[in-house]
Amino acid sequence: MVLYFRDPTVQVTSESIRVDDHVVQVADVAYVWHERGRRTARIHSRRLGRGVLVLLLSIPPLLAVLCLVGLGYAAWDRNQWGLAATVIIAFIVGAAVLLPFLEVPLGWLDRSYDRGDNQHELWIHCHGQPEGVRLLSSSDGQRFGQIYRAVQRAVEQPEQRV
Repeated sequence: MVLYFRDPTVQVTSESIRVDDHVVQVADVAYVWHERGRRTARIHSRRLGRGVLVLLLSIPPLLAVLCLVGLGYAAWDRNQWGLAATVIIAFIVGAAVLLPFLEVPLGWLDRSYDRGDNQHELWIHCHGQPEGVRLLSSSDGQRFGQIYRAVQRAVEQPEQRV
């Protein structure tokens, strides 16, 4: 028996596919496909959260640029370049100190893009059944892709082609 994928709710082996309490023998599967399901409230909230996060990450650099431009005009008008240089150096040092703290929100943003914006459904057609069976529905695009590929490999394995 070959294990293709396993997590707490899904297990795909060369013999069977288990999703929650539903078990299907790989030998019974004739065809595997996926479809895009409806967008859920979870997906809409993920997109809204992503937009808010991008907005919050964009505001400080924009404010810093506006402050630096205003500082440059004020220094040029009053001819006080020493004070302007001190403030600019303080901005640069402050940005360098705060830069590592961007790792957390940027990680959240990356994970939100990895999960995707759609509801994905995994369907199978078993021998002797007139209709397909939906095995899995997930909004996590990366996890769904791993499971879908594992099911494909299990169904396409050489032992089943005999």
